[in-house]
Amino acid sequence: MTAAPTLWPQLMRTPFRQRVVEVGGEATRVIEAGEGPPLVLLHGTGGHTEAYLRNLATLSEHFHVVAYDMPGHGFSEGPRRPYTLDVHADHLLGLLDALGMERAHLSGESLGGWVAAWAAARHPERVDRLVLTTPGNVTSKPETMAAVRETTMRAVAQASSETVRARLEWLFAPPNRHLVSDELVAVRLAIYTRPGAIERMRDVLVLQDPDVRARYAWAPEWTGRIRAPTLIIWTSDDPTGTIDEGRLLERWIPGARLVCIDGAGHWPQWETPAEFDRYHLEFLR
Repeated sequence: MTAAPTLWPQLMRTPFRQRVVEVGGEATRVIEAGEGPPLVLLHGTGGHTEAYLRNLATLSEHFHVVAYDMPGHGFSEGPRRPYTLDVHADHLLGLLDALGMERAHLSGESLGGWVAAWAAARHPERVDRLVLTTPGNVTSKPETMAAVRETTMRAVAQASSETVRARLEWLFAPPNRHLVSDELVAVRLAIYTRPGAIERMRDVLVLQDPDVRARYAWAPEWTGRIRAPTLIIWTSDDPTGTIDEGRLLERWIPGARLVCIDGAGHWPQWETPAEFDRYHLEFLR
């Protein structure tokens, strides 16, 4: 069994910087590495930039990689408001503007994939290529929304190493749960115990409300407007849905291609980083 990966040693040989970028007056935490075509990485619900630390070294050899804490998440700041899909997408476009990026590749996991696809459908001129990784409950199953809502709120409202670890382990295929390191738990615990964390998470979880979600639900009417070449990465053990949901997106998004990573759950970028990176390099280059 491989040891749980520690965080910052992932970047010991990679020049990178962490900074705060103002996006529409909101302080947004950003980690950047590499030069070349811009590649923006978007995490999932309740997540943060550290979700991609196992990928920055390889991807930054070919791209200017940007990972950021989405509004209401991580160490980014933002006002109290429902963090709906259009709010996230508008913030993403504002971040591209703030970084001077006219266009970029977008790669999003879970909520991040949903946001990236929504932005690509509405602003095709800003997106070069699109990668959607386990983009999350494509068919809006009530039981999945309930699981995301309940496990996330428990980790914040009853914040402890145990509740945060349980939330993270839910994302992983069972054989990979040893990869949830104490350090990864500590980072998320620090986020979930920040002042106002409970209120912010309630704002984030509005997309797990069936009535709100219905306004943004995956559908061929809007996904059919995506013009960026699209790669969909599914996994064998995704807890939010089977690969049949990936096949729906493959049909709905013009020219999309679906691949499956065996032995991973909802976080293949962390569970199987070499395969995750390889698919990105083959597709984006």
